[in-house]
Parts: sequence; C-alpha cells; structure tokens
Amino acid sequence: MPGLEIEFAEVTDPGRIRQNNEDYSGYVRPATAAQAQSHGWMFVLADGVGGQQLGEVASRTAVESMLGNFRNSCGGEPHVPLIRRLIQAANQEVYEAGRAAGPGGVAIATTVVACCLRYDRAVVAHVGDSRCYLIRGGRASALTRDHTVSAEQVRMGILSAKDGAESSQRHLLSRSLGNDLFVSVDVDDHLLAPGDVLLLCSDGFHASIEESDMAQLLGPNADLARAARVLVGLAKQRDGEDNITVQAIRVRDVERMGMYRGRPYRLR
Repeated sequence: MPGLEIEFAEVTDPGRIRQNNEDYSGYVRPATAAQAQSHGWMFVLADGVGGQQLGEVASRTAVESMLGNFRNSCGGEPHVPLIRRLIQAANQEVYEAGRAAGPGGVAIATTVVACCLRYDRAVVAHVGDSRCYLIRGGRASALTRDHTVSAEQVRMGILSAKDGAESSQRHLLSRSLGNDLFVSVDVDDHLLAPGDVLLLCSDGFHASIEESDMAQLLGPNADLARAARVLVGLAKQRDGEDNITVQAIRVRDVERMGMYRGRPYRLR
C-alpha cells in the first residue's frame, strides 16, 4: 500500500490479581489504498473504571462505538474534528448503556485514548489516564496528560510531581466517558517520521513501566510483537494489580503532504 506504512502489535493481560479484564482495544485497518487515503488507520484503547459496575461493558461500548463510526465516516474528513465527534458519540453510548443496565440506571465509566493516522500525521485524543507515548530517537515521551485529581493538582502547583505520583488520589479520574452527556476531550496533531513508534496503554501498564524501558525495548530494530509482550510481562511482574493493555504502532514510511485551502496535496 503506497504512502503511510505501519506495523503494529497489541497485547492485553488481566494481571495477577483480577479475574476479569476491563480493558478493551481495537483498530481499523484500511482495506485498500483508496481507504488509506480517505480514512487512514484508527487505534483505540479503553480502560473500564475500576470500582464501578460493568467496567468491561463501558470499555467495550466505547471502543466498538468509535471503530464503527470511524468506518462509516465520510472519506477525507479532517481527523481532529472527526475524533472529537467519535469520542462524544462514544461517551453518549456509554452513558446510555449505564442508564439501561438496571432499574434507575447504573454508574459505568471508562477512559479512552485513540490515535488516527493518515499521510504523515497522527491525531491523538484522550479522556482519563490511559496514555499515548511517542518513541523517537531513543527517547520516549508522553503525548497525553492524565485527567486525574492528583495530576490536575500537580499542573496547578498544589502538589509537587513527587507528591502527585504518591498521592492517594493518583488513580481518581477527573474526566471519564459515561458520567455525563458531554465530555471534554484533549486532542493534538503530531507530525510523523519514519521510525517513530506510538504506544497506547492503560494505567496498569504505565504505572510500573518507565519511559526508559519503552525506549530500550521499542528501538528501531526491535521485533514489535515480542517487545510488546516483554513490556506487558514486565508490568505484570513489577505490579500486576490492574489489567494491562498496550498497542504499539511503528511508522515505517510516511507520505509527506501539504495543505492548501483545507485540501491535502502531495509534497515532492
């Protein structure tokens, strides 16, 4: 397939403690070169909120909603407004699933992190504390900011980074899908380069895996599927109290594009 070329691997594990897995992930792979140009790729990962009922229903509902609506979207729609719309629609479906789950409704919620890729761009959106990392040039850096009470307090200067990491509220979400009819979504657009690796993960992964681990194991010559399995195994060995899920996406080549009056054109 010409243009953007990627490979990917996804791994999930319930961890050492929990019997059920409230994480859920999925992707849309373009079936043709035309779909690669019109729609591109989508990856989505969700983590049903622990301590609430039916977390696995919330995460599955969110992911399947986003994937289905992405497949049915109009070709050529810019990914930034599209991904916002898809997450809002998923939020409403999770909210309604909770209301239908029992008499008087049931509180269900989930995080979500999603990535749309086309040409030479990656649009990353998230709600909650599931993350997306970029591994480039031997370094890993987070492209998302956790929506938790302690993370918000660190950003406001109320807590130091060290205190925030040790806070009893470090897992208490300040935003999630399913709590209200509307949700605030963070969206960013990133320029891709050959060799980049994007890593989507739930908090059961990033709670015990350092950025240096990601950079070391997801290097340019690493077997992506094996590296993903090793990283999940490390997270399970070091902690394993939560479900653990990763999606690793390596960019092999890109199609450089410019924009003129809102329309993409190929750069030579």
